[in-house]
Order: sequence, then structure tokens, then C-alpha cells
Amino acid sequence: MSQPKKRSNRKHMNRRYALIVAAMLACAAGIVWHVVDNTVVSADAWNEKAHRELSRCDTIAPERGNILAADGSILATNLRYYTVRIDYRSERFMEHRLRQQIDTIADSLARYFPVRDAKGWRAHLLKPIDNIKDKSKRPRAYRLLDNISNADYRRLRTFPFFKIPNRNRNGLSVESKMRRVNPYGDMARRSIGGVGATRKCKEIHGISGLEKALDSMLFGTPGIAKKVALTRGIVNWTDKPAIPGLNIRTTIDIKMQDIVENELNNLLTYVNADWGVAVLMEVATGDIKAISNLEKNPSAPGYIEGMNRAVLGYEPGSVIKPISMLIALEDGIVNDLSEQIPIGKSFPYAGGRGITDSHYSSSLSVAEVIEQSSNIGMTRIITRRYDAHPGGFYHRLKQIGFLEPMNTGIAGESVPRVDSVPSNRGGRISLSRQCYGYATEIPPLYTLSVYNAIANGGRYVRPRLVSRLTGEDIDSILPVTYIRDRICSEANAKKLQSMLTDVVWGAHGTGRRLKNDLVRIAGKTGTCYMIEGGTYNTGKKRLAFCGFFPAENPKYSCIVLTCHPKQNALGAASTSGEVVKNVALKLYSRGMLGNSSDLSAEKAAGDSPVLYATARNGHHERVRSELEVKGARRSLTRPRDIDKGIPDVVGYGLRDAIAILEKAGYNVTFSGSGYVTRQTPAAGNSAPRGHRVTLSLTE
Repeated sequence: MSQPKKRSNRKHMNRRYALIVAAMLACAAGIVWHVVDNTVVSADAWNEKAHRELSRCDTIAPERGNILAADGSILATNLRYYTVRIDYRSERFMEHRLRQQIDTIADSLARYFPVRDAKGWRAHLLKPIDNIKDKSKRPRAYRLLDNISNADYRRLRTFPFFKIPNRNRNGLSVESKMRRVNPYGDMARRSIGGVGATRKCKEIHGISGLEKALDSMLFGTPGIAKKVALTRGIVNWTDKPAIPGLNIRTTIDIKMQDIVENELNNLLTYVNADWGVAVLMEVATGDIKAISNLEKNPSAPGYIEGMNRAVLGYEPGSVIKPISMLIALEDGIVNDLSEQIPIGKSFPYAGGRGITDSHYSSSLSVAEVIEQSSNIGMTRIITRRYDAHPGGFYHRLKQIGFLEPMNTGIAGESVPRVDSVPSNRGGRISLSRQCYGYATEIPPLYTLSVYNAIANGGRYVRPRLVSRLTGEDIDSILPVTYIRDRICSEANAKKLQSMLTDVVWGAHGTGRRLKNDLVRIAGKTGTCYMIEGGTYNTGKKRLAFCGFFPAENPKYSCIVLTCHPKQNALGAASTSGEVVKNVALKLYSRGMLGNSSDLSAEKAAGDSPVLYATARNGHHERVRSELEVKGARRSLTRPRDIDKGIPDVVGYGLRDAIAILEKAGYNVTFSGSGYVTRQTPAAGNSAPRGHRVTLSLTE
């Protein structure tokens, strides 16, 4: 019985071996066929495909250059932000470990990412597990956090469960994206500008402000990556590396910018104006130290950075009269400032509608025409020379360079519109309006540039917003340039300075409310009705003040426009002029006008300066050593470390305080200067990330 059974088993085994061998032979035949097909039969097709793949080039986007303030502070830079997701279907996802540590994870997330509380984070993390029992239907890219910084992402990776090195076990995946950020928020935002993808391509380019005007330098040069066949596959190989964009150093002074923005904002709020613009410029160099454009927030109370109106054309009103007077002095139309000009109630020049002044005078001296802002007086002076050839006034403005592009670096810059009028009655009437600020469109920055030339002894320096370019093997300092080396003689510049000083300090000056005993201001008021529906709306005004200070030794020139104030103050001096005066006083109080007004200048000899607290070990000793600080060590104590809640920054300087609070996730506002003496809320208080902490500083 046993022998037949053995023969039967052998027979079945042979059959199985035969099937296995046949299968192996079939597989081998298939492999051989594919080898032959790929290398011989279809070789041309595969070679063509490989050639196409290896010939494909990818563009490597360059890193965009930074925009810097005059002191090197960053106004615009690139930061990488991360979006974190969880793959609940990853092959070895450790669901049991997530459940074990869920409370600790939720508490950590609630503390550092308070978009949800601990209970909300617990529900968010367990929702895909509890609601979907079928593992194959759970989400593969469940969003955990959006737009977090690299520091926040690294912190997230220290949390329980998320710190597992194998991402196949915790399911973490991350997407990164570069974003353009402005560390100082809205400060000079319109002048700095913004970036975005263009319609033509997905590359990020400047779309406004300096970002647009200097895009060719900031963007850099794209690189090229080619495909290379390696042992384990085809990979990208950098054939030509991308060249980063240049870093642009601007002339913006952070402290001055802060002063100008705050003073303009305070005035606009006080008078409930539609918008306002202010520009502060250094007389000797033409450096734009501050520029602010504020308009009403359409969706909330207060004012926000708006359209860059500093380079857009508006009827200037009477601030144009000193420019007309400059031409009159240079052309010899008037020489004696005490010469009497007949005024009267009305002057119907060339048979047109009578020109009037805001107050009656039978006559005024040449100097008083500017001091009291006489439309009639200015018209009588200019028409002495240009009555027969009214278009000559336009040609004189063109000759001094007033109508040329300034190329300041600000995107959207427009040139003044002053018409070259014909030699007929209509042209003569137009001339009479042009010379005192109507029938023209002049950007505020252009008006300021001529006042700056007057303050600069007649040298017409070109306003600029860029002073230096730095990059790989490049460090270029841009020189001060001039639109014209001189637009008037130094003697005539002195006469104009005197007339503009009398506008504020004269007995009948239109800006006499701006007198103060600390900083003598010289300048000119200007009022212009706004055009609506093709006619002047006498109920709406643009109010301007343009001038320079200190009057006896000008260091800065400034222009301010206020549009349609509705309450409290309705005059050019009481609105725009007040901004200029307050800016001048703030600069004086901080010793920024070449003065020594702060009490620290009165310290006794040998008294050591106070060193602020610092988070950097050894910083005090290095400062004392490098500055050769003698005497007893006088340094503020480093604040205590806070385990939970708002960090303690009392004693720190502003830079360290902001860095520590922003790193902890809080927004910061401050008042004063020096070191932090008080913070609200106090250190240790529990507050969610994104809460605003207010700092008070003293020197």
C-alpha cells in the first residue's frame, strides 16, 4: 500500500516543478523581450524621450534683495513661512501614541499657537481618527498650521509625538514658501512698495513703490538647473547658479519717519481730513529722510498708508509764489524788496475775472507780497516781463529744470504740468493764474525741491530715496546729484529765505501762528479749492505748507498737504503748518538739529553712561572696552526670565525688547525713547499670541 502512494507523490511534485520552471522561463522570456525591445526595437523612441528629459532646463529663482533704512535697519526682506499638514494614512502612523500624548500636545499647541485653546486642539487632532473609522478614507494632508516661521516650525518639532524623527510615523509633512515682509509694518509702506506675481509669468516682481521702481536690481538674475542622469535616476543639477538681487539702502531715517508719520496722523485725526501727505528732506544732500501718505481707512476708524500722493500732481495754491518770485529776482523784474506794488481790491488783468486777495491792501512791498500771500501783487510782478509773451514763464520753469523727471526711485512719479500758453488774451489770463498756483498740476515733491534749493543757497539738489547698492562683489555709494548746479544766485536765495522767514515771523505773515522760541521755521502757506465736476468746489480745500528749518541755518526742508479738513482747524498754517512745526520741535528735542537739548549733555565730566540691560552675554564688557568707558559700571539689571506668559523686558533697549516679545508671539507698540521702564500688560500675565504689548521708554 505504501509504495503506490510514494509514486503518486513524486508524480505531483514533478508536475509542480514543471509549472514553476515554466513560469520562470516565461518571466525570463518576458525580461529578455523587454530588454531587446528597449535596447533594439524601441531604442530610438526611448533615446528620444531620454534626450527630451535631459534637455529640459528649470529656472532657479534668485533671492530678492533687501530694502534697508539709512542706518541699515531692514525695511523689506524675504522670510520663509511654513504650512504643516498631517498624513493620517501614512504607512506606519502611530495612532496609539498620538492618543497617549494628546493632552500634552494640545497644551503645547495652545500655548505657542493660540488660534485654539487646548480643548480645541485636542478635538482638531482627533477629528480625522474619531470621525472616520476606515483608515483608507482618512485625510492625507490634514492642515495643522498655516504660515508659521522657521522658529515656530522648529519649536513644533520639539513637541511630543511631533518630535519622532520618522515622519512616516507621525505623518508630518511641510510646505514652505518665501514671503516678502516689512518688519516695521506700515512705516513708509507705499514708498517701499509691494511685490507679487505678474500676469506674464509666476516670477515675483515689484508692483509698487521702490519694489517696482528698482525691481531690475532687487530681483537678481535667475539660475538654470539641468537634468543629469545618475545611478539612481535623473536629478536636477545646477548649471548656472542664481545671483541674488542687490540690497538697496534708502535714505529713510527710522526715527524721523516715525516722527513724521505720528505727527501727520495726529493732525489728520484732529481735523478729520480725507488724506494727508508729508515729506521731510535733508537740505544739503536731497536725501528723503521721511515720507508718509495717510488716508482714511475705508473699513475701520483711523488712517492707513495710502496712495503715494507725494509724486502726483495737484494744484499747489500759494506755495508756488516763492518759485514765481525766484524767477522775478533772477530775471531782474524786481530788485528792491521794499519797492511798493499797487494792490487794491481787484485786478482784472487782460480783461479776465478780477483777481482778488483774502484781505485788502492799497499797496505792498515786494517782500510783503510773499509775507501776506498777495495774488494781485504776484500777478503784477510777473506780468511786467511776460505780458507780451506769456509762454515765457513756462520756458523759464523749464530752463531751471523744474519740469524734468527727477528719477527719485519712487514708482509712479509724474512731472509738473504747466502749460505753455499762447500770446493772446487767453494766454495772458492763464499766466496770471499760473504765477500764484492755479491752472497747474505740481507734485508736492517738486515744490519741495525748489524750497530746498532756496534753503541750499540756490543749489538745486536732486531729491533721492536710494543712497547705496550692495551685493555679491558690489558696494556702490550713489553720489549726490544736482538737477541744476544753481537756479538762483546766493544773494537772491538769501532774499527768498528772508521773505519766507517773514511769513512766519513777520507781523502780518500768514504763518505767524507757527512761531516758537526753539526752532525758527521759514516757509509758505498755500490754499487751493478742489475741482469737482469741472468746477471749483469752494467747500473743499487742499491746505499746504512748505518750508525749511532752522531758518538761520537750514538743515531740513518739509512739505505737508492736508485734504479737506472738517473740524477744529481749517487753515493752512493751523493744519499742514502745525505738522511741520511739531516735526521740527520733535527733531530739536531729540538733538537731531545739530543741537544738544537733552539733559544727558549736562552730565558731569567722568560720569559713566548708563548701559541698558541686554540679553547677550558679555555685551556690556565689549561696549565698555570698545568705547573706553571709565568709572564705575552703571548698567541696568537684566530682567528675570518668565516661564509662562508675557516676557519681562523692563530695562532692555527697544531693539532687544521688540525682538524678545515678537519671538514670543506678541505685537509691540511703544512711546518715548531709550530703555523700557514699563510694559502693559505686565510681565507674567497670560495673553494669547498676537496680543499687543505697549512699552513706555525713557532715556
